[in-house]
This record gives sequence, C-alpha cells and structure tokens, in this order.
Amino acid sequence: MATCGGILSMILGSPVSNFSKKNQLVPCCYTPQTQRISGLRVKCMSEDGEKDQTPSTLNDTVATPKTTPPPVAKPSTKFGDVFAFSGPAPERINGRLAMIGFVSAIGAEFANGSDIFAQLSSGGFSWFLGTSAVLTLASIIPLFQGVSPEKKSNGIMTADAEIWNGRFAMLGLVALAFTEYVKGGALLQV
Repeated sequence: MATCGGILSMILGSPVSNFSKKNQLVPCCYTPQTQRISGLRVKCMSEDGEKDQTPSTLNDTVATPKTTPPPVAKPSTKFGDVFAFSGPAPERINGRLAMIGFVSAIGAEFANGSDIFAQLSSGGFSWFLGTSAVLTLASIIPLFQGVSPEKKSNGIMTADAEIWNGRFAMLGLVALAFTEYVKGGALLQV
C-alpha cells in the first residue's frame, strides 16, 4: 500500500520527503496549488455530440451580443424612384394640391357663390396651373435632396397625417365637383 507521501510524489512529480514532523499527517486528497487558477475552463457539447472549438471560462462575464442598429437607408433621389407609383412624390403632391383646391373652392363659393366650373372658366385655371407648378417644385426639391418627409414629422403634423388629409381632400374635391355638376349650381348658395 502506498503512503501519502508516495501518492503526493506521484501526483506532484517531486518527492515529498521534506515535510516537517508536524506536517507528516497530510491527507491523501491534499494537492497543494502551486499557482492560482484564474478560471475554470468548461468545454460544451452540442446536441449532436460535436465538441465546441472555443472553451469559455466561468470568470468571464456573460457576453451579450452587441447589436448595432441597422443603418438608416438614405432615400433614393433618382427621378424614377421619387415619382414611382409607390414613391413619395405623387400622392404627396396630389394631396397638397387637393387640400389647397378644396379650401379655395369652398372659399370662393362663400365669397361670390360660383361653383367650381364657373371658378375655373373665369380665370381660375391660370391660378390652378401656377399653384400646381409652385407646389410641385416646393414638394420635389427636398425629395431630390434626400430629405425624407418622415424625418420632418413631429407632434400631430406627421407625414401619415398629411397623406390622409390629402386623400380626404381629393375625395372632397371630387365629391364637390360631382355634386355641383348634378345639382347644376354651387353647393353653398349665398
């Protein structure tokens, strides 16, 4: 049977005969540490039984994946992209023109009692063309510079609210023209 000194000699690789008489009763399971272990290495096994190639240490902090937000895509400034069917220009420009057209048509009816068709025939068509040109240029210049309408949104004045108001104004302008055509005169008689 081997003695504790013999077992320690086999484990440590050096003779253990230099112990003083007080320390001769060393338990067999005692293994002195010659250097401090900074961390315990753990190898993980996957479900398939393959070994993981990178061991981790217990002293390491839990690594949270650092996700960088995806870069914000700069809006396209190509003519075909700006004026595409689903692009930012067509519905926005038509909505702005419809909002101004609806308000000016109702205002002119209040002022002099003439319907939309009478307003267009008595000089209103030139005002329509001038307003359309100015609003179209004012709407597309920022879009060609890469300014997104969603970036300029704040509070209740959002890009979505402008789109919906433009849609309602388009419907209102068509309904006003149709009603005045069927009625044969102005909607609001003064």
